[in-house]
Amino acid sequence: MSLSTNPFPDDADRSAIWTMLVPRDIKAFVNADWSMVEGDFIADDFMGINGNKNDNPDGWTISYPTLAQYRDEWLRQAHEGQKVVYAEDQEAGIHRATSLTEIEITGERAIAHKKFKGEIALADGGKDVLNWQTLYFCRKVDGQWKLTGFVGYLPYPMPNQG
Repeated sequence: MSLSTNPFPDDADRSAIWTMLVPRDIKAFVNADWSMVEGDFIADDFMGINGNKNDNPDGWTISYPTLAQYRDEWLRQAHEGQKVVYAEDQEAGIHRATSLTEIEITGERAIAHKKFKGEIALADGGKDVLNWQTLYFCRKVDGQWKLTGFVGYLPYPMPNQG
């Protein structure tokens, strides 16, 4: 069961991309279980760009030239998240902060716009602030949508973005 509602119930392609990038990705991250998402990638066609929370593309870097490098960083962040003591359910908090309502599909390629804007209460009275966006690049292979890369850790909203 997902903790958020699929905005594409009548669109099989967008629904599949949303399911991959929202409930499956969040659950895998909270559990620090890469095996849950490993099959969602095209390893030999992957590249991850880190926007470094910079709205100027001149400040973006190829931080993950291989899927293995991205996997290692993803797991590092997931394990760090498991050390945090939350005052509420972390998975529910991430769902609450996550929005993925824009997916452009042209032929066998897609761009999904995932946005994070929210807070998760910490046990010490503080808050974990989620505030960035990521563009995911997908390709349909043998009838299934897979990830080929992303431009992530971008400011949200971007200047002049509503």
